[in-house]
Amino acid sequence: MAHIGIDARLTHYRVGGISRYIRGLISAFEQLQPPHTFTIVQSRKSRRRLSARFQSVSAWTPPHHPLERAALSLELARRRFDLLHSPDFIAPLRGGRRHVITVHDLSFIHYPEYITAESRRYYNGQIQTSLRRADHILADSEATKRDLIDILAVPADDISVHMLGVDARFTPQGKAACEPALRALDLPDCYLLFVGTLEPRKNLVGLARAYRELKLEYPDAPKLVIAGRPGWHYDQLMSDLDAVGVSADLLIRESVADAQLPALYSRALALITPSFYEGFGLTALEAMACGTTPIVSRVASLPEIVGDVGLLVDPHDIGSMVEALARALTDSQWRQRQEQAALRRAAGFRWSDTARVALDGYERALN
Repeated sequence: MAHIGIDARLTHYRVGGISRYIRGLISAFEQLQPPHTFTIVQSRKSRRRLSARFQSVSAWTPPHHPLERAALSLELARRRFDLLHSPDFIAPLRGGRRHVITVHDLSFIHYPEYITAESRRYYNGQIQTSLRRADHILADSEATKRDLIDILAVPADDISVHMLGVDARFTPQGKAACEPALRALDLPDCYLLFVGTLEPRKNLVGLARAYRELKLEYPDAPKLVIAGRPGWHYDQLMSDLDAVGVSADLLIRESVADAQLPALYSRALALITPSFYEGFGLTALEAMACGTTPIVSRVASLPEIVGDVGLLVDPHDIGSMVEALARALTDSQWRQRQEQAALRRAAGFRWSDTARVALDGYERALN
């Protein structure tokens, strides 16, 4: 039996993809009951434990602090973990006898222009050190694994791919069930939808231009809802979106609660993820679990997530996006088939499978 620590400090600061990954893993470990002792390392500011089954300890060191690797090492020294899992890839100098990290994507290498100079320096300065420190590496997709091999020369045998799961609460919601959330968000009953961090990498300006072309051909097309929290270069992004000239038809919602997402997905005509790069694409999976047709870029991990469901588009080709949006808008029979296919596809993504691969990675690191 090994003593395994899971660094969950980020869950106090963010609610998006990596935080959802951490919560999903912990919940799956609780169900699987592996033959190890688990301790969850949470921020000292957290007021709610992430696990009723596993021990929790508090850490003063905040994530992404310049001195994080050294300071967290000092805090964890007395814990004597046999293994520490760092789900945000930045491992401390010494958090345990062995270390496992999760690399979700290498967007900061592929598209350095889309993040701040400070963040670029921070991530570039951490990735090589963390990879050298890791005894095993988990990746969210085959695309991220290829990036690690091709860009950073990581041996393939050092990487395990574990696709993420989808929470059980993401299921199709009926119109009546969706009404309170839509009313609270001041949204119509039908719309096109984007969900994700509001930053340039998500290609929202390209989506807005495609939507403008769609409206020229279909003036009665539903509104485009853009839901997400501000990210890098947010102010410039908002200025660029405004310059496209469709602001009256864009419904930007920056304060969508996590509990409102199933309703938001369920009433969408289609979910559009036109990103230039994604390490996984969790919103596309969540939308499919709600029976919503996905329209995603044919880049990085996104084709792995949707398979043959929905449509793949070229994020650099406005015409490609317009054509896909038009089909979702006009071909109701095709869309109904995609909705059923989406439910079948999403059912294959389980947190228990994610956790089993992670446990196997732990065993490989320990041995």
